[in-house]
Amino acid sequence: MIEVKNLVKDFGKHNEIHVLKGITTEIKQGEKVVVVGPSGGGKSTFLRCLNLLETPTSGEIWFEGQQINAKGTDINKVRQNMGMVFQHFNLFPHLSIMKNITIAPVKLGLCSKEEADERANTLLKRIGLSDKAYAYPSQLSGGQKQRIAIIRSLAMNPRVMLFDEPTSALDPEMVGEVLELMKELASEGMTMIVVTHEMGFAKEVGSRVFFIDDGLIAEEATPEEFFSAPKNPRLQEFLSKVL
Repeated sequence: MIEVKNLVKDFGKHNEIHVLKGITTEIKQGEKVVVVGPSGGGKSTFLRCLNLLETPTSGEIWFEGQQINAKGTDINKVRQNMGMVFQHFNLFPHLSIMKNITIAPVKLGLCSKEEADERANTLLKRIGLSDKAYAYPSQLSGGQKQRIAIIRSLAMNPRVMLFDEPTSALDPEMVGEVLELMKELASEGMTMIVVTHEMGFAKEVGSRVFFIDDGLIAEEATPEEFFSAPKNPRLQEFLSKVL
């Protein structure tokens, strides 16, 4: 579904900060790829390059047979199929929860307002927040906001969901409710790429785990192999600190 070929991303005035140093991988439909690694290693940059929130310095990104970083690609069209959930929710503070969920599909002409409202109501019911439809983001807890952010992405019927550290801004007691929803999505077959520090989630849900360090995928394996028999010395050191 997603193919990445020699992805390089440099930052700085003269491209002197090398964040991604040539990542090549592919992600198949239905896979749950969990990306872990030290801060500053390039995990979030890798994820943000997949839907061009960061423009690669070089390399190719293919999504469902189309090179999306080629000239002339309508990236907004591509993004309709790639849901993105951020660390800090990014809900519109001045809009009700209902409006937050329905604004994109209606504006993009994917469905009528009535259809969008109906889908939003179904999604809100699913996460037990029907009573918050006409509340505003400031009236919700962090865990509620993040679950709203997830169903806002789902309202677009995406083919793949990208999660950028979705629980790292939450109080510990709210992490569980967000992970629970993500586990549900995984069990329903959603293709997911998740950057996270939640090792339990990686073990339980991941079909593959990537360890990104110093701009490269230093190791990738099934969760079982990744956690019980890490080969890379840097990964061994990392796991000894986080487990």
